Amino acid sequence: MTPTTAPAGEAPDPHEALAAHALDVAPDLLGALLTTTLPDGVVSVRVTEVEAYEGERDPGSHAYRGPSARNAVMFGPAGHLYVYRHMGLHHCANVVTGPDGTASAVLLRAGEVVEGAEVARERRTRRGVVRTDVDLARGPARLADALGLDLTHYGADLLDPASVVRLTFAGRPAAWRTGPRVGVSGAGGDATAFPWRFWLVDEPTVSVYRPAPPPRPRATRR
Repeated sequence: MTPTTAPAGEAPDPHEALAAHALDVAPDLLGALLTTTLPDGVVSVRVTEVEAYEGERDPGSHAYRGPSARNAVMFGPAGHLYVYRHMGLHHCANVVTGPDGTASAVLLRAGEVVEGAEVARERRTRRGVVRTDVDLARGPARLADALGLDLTHYGADLLDPASVVRLTFAGRPAAWRTGPRVGVSGAGGDATAFPWRFWLVDEPTVSVYRPAPPPRPRATRR
């Protein structure tokens, strides 16, 4: 995919960049910093992997079937945080993108903790063993845990300097790769129809790719 919003090494204007659709915004988020300032400390994560979700034209999106109480923030202005609970166990964080009134978002899949590693490790060990610093934010649930994100941060304005969750763009990376999203099938079960995962080249914190399970055959009535 060809970059459209900023040349390599140059950070885009955040408001202009986020007003584009998820597929255009996703590469600009690689290398960006997401920082939380919470009572137990400050943690910053450099984003190394993301996935784009294009709302009502994307069967993998939470907004595919239209607005709901869960996905309402996705239909609002860009630059806010969409947090959801996955399988009742973990939280995942998305950056809302696109024009107001449309649904478009980028899932933050993985990152490198560059500030507050001890705080991030303490948060993560509440849910399980953390073997290395590489694993602190390697995967969407781990990233959200490391940053201390949960449903109380739903709708946070990421560009407000006073927000407890802030997004800072870096220079657009010179090299990234794309491929199928993790655990998401496309039309007819073909995940390769949506190569909407973006990641930094040779970055150890990028999560392990796991394809979606094949669709179950429908039971035959007798």
